[in-house]
Amino acid sequence: MEIQGKIKLVSETQTFGNNGFRKREIVITTDEQYPQHIMIEFVQDKTDLLNAYQVGQTVKISINLRGREWTNPQGEVKYFNSIQGWRIENLQTEQSGGTIPPVPPIEAFEPANDLNEEEHDDLPF
Repeated sequence: MEIQGKIKLVSETQTFGNNGFRKREIVITTDEQYPQHIMIEFVQDKTDLLNAYQVGQTVKISINLRGREWTNPQGEVKYFNSIQGWRIENLQTEQSGGTIPPVPPIEAFEPANDLNEEEHDDLPF
């Protein structure tokens, strides 16, 4: 699955337990009639994928939905879902240096009033 949106937050990498489990979260805001703020977690070596991204960038993230069951100390069974990212792409196009500059409005140009077509006829035919 994929989700697109603008980055609202990129958290720092968190490390848990003796095994060094790493997790990093990103929040993106979707661009739809009712925008949603979706938190996606990247784990282990995937946390480094977020280093190149900043708040405000528009991205597409490939995700997996994860679910787990947990029994609390009172014996009640609870279920939790998470959204786990495994790839992220920048959707903003970079402006290259070879782009054509915008054309000024016509009011910025002076009219050419001193043209005499008979004197300036240098066409070869």
